[in-house]
This record gives sequence, C-alpha cells and structure tokens, in this order.
Amino acid sequence: MPRVCQITKSKTRSGNRKTTRGKAKYLGGVGTKITGLTKRRFKVNLQKKRIWVPELNRFLKIRLSARALKTVTRKGAYRTLIDAGIIKP
Repeated sequence: MPRVCQITKSKTRSGNRKTTRGKAKYLGGVGTKITGLTKRRFKVNLQKKRIWVPELNRFLKIRLSARALKTVTRKGAYRTLIDAGIIKP
C-alpha cells in the first residue's frame, strides 16, 4: 500500500541533505561552502483513523495525514470526504 493520504493526496517527496564547511562571513570567515549533497526523503505523517460520519450513520477507516485530520476537524467529516472523492453525495 503506497504512503499516500486519501484526503490531501500528499505523498513522499524527495530532496537533498546539504553538507557544509567553512565559517559564516558575518562571523569573520570567508563564507560557507556546500561540499556534498545526499538524497533524502520527506515522508507524510500518516495515521490510520476510524472516523464517525453522522450523515451516513457509520464509521469509515481512512489513512490520512495529520494535516488532513485537522481539516476533518475544521470542515467536518462528511464535507471533507465528499471533496476528496471518497464518498458520493
């Protein structure tokens, strides 16, 4: 199962970790230089939740990110799930 939020559709992204060397100019050095780049991954903070939807009168199991959980709290479960396309109105 892929690491994807069912509501926001956010997934793992890639980036770089920088390795630097030197002293900053404002501290009296000649400046910092990047001496290496290492690939890394930014993973989504996924949670498995059972969400009660009063309009459907039942629970739904969803894999959602922590950010999407805040959206569900703010907008309501039913409206958020319709917007995400998980349930039909």
